[in-house]
Amino acid sequence: MALGDTWVHLRVCQTCGHVGCCDSSKNKHATRHFHATQHPVVISAEPGEQWAWCYVDSQLAEY
Repeated sequence: MALGDTWVHLRVCQTCGHVGCCDSSKNKHATRHFHATQHPVVISAEPGEQWAWCYVDSQLAEY
């Protein structure tokens, strides 16, 4: 929000705990973090959402 973006959903890297914004944001921090680090899996930090995304396999897993 400090960058002038609207509120978006947050994603948590399962390798290091980095929290980044989703791909609906103009900054796409979670995806940028994957490209910079190759940490493959994020989960949703949103209440009521229980899923993980693997960037390497482009695969969604709900739990």
